[in-house]
Amino acid sequence: MITNEQKNKLEKEKTLLLSELRSLGRINPDNPGDWEAVPSDLNIPDADKNEAADKVEDFEEKFGTEGVIETRLKDVEDALKKISSGAYGVCETGGEPIEPARLNANPSARTCIKHMQ
Repeated sequence: MITNEQKNKLEKEKTLLLSELRSLGRINPDNPGDWEAVPSDLNIPDADKNEAADKVEDFEEKFGTEGVIETRLKDVEDALKKISSGAYGVCETGGEPIEPARLNANPSARTCIKHMQ
């Protein structure tokens, strides 16, 4: 059963995730459904190799974080679509209802506890 609380949690999380993605990068102009990390200004004088290394490391961290957040955003958006279509709260693996406690803890859960792994 869908509650307004679950839908509100999903909508708030979507807003937060989009904000986090904007802080890390941009929407890929060649694929509007994809986000990409954007490096900091890498125009650093050759004399400061430590600063250059720090900026590369920062970009690598952004790249990894962006992927995790983008995956989470997709799960949240999928859950909101399921609410609209009436398929919310059904385990994608076994077809049984997802436990209410699981949905309260993670409103974008795709499977029941039995099929979590």
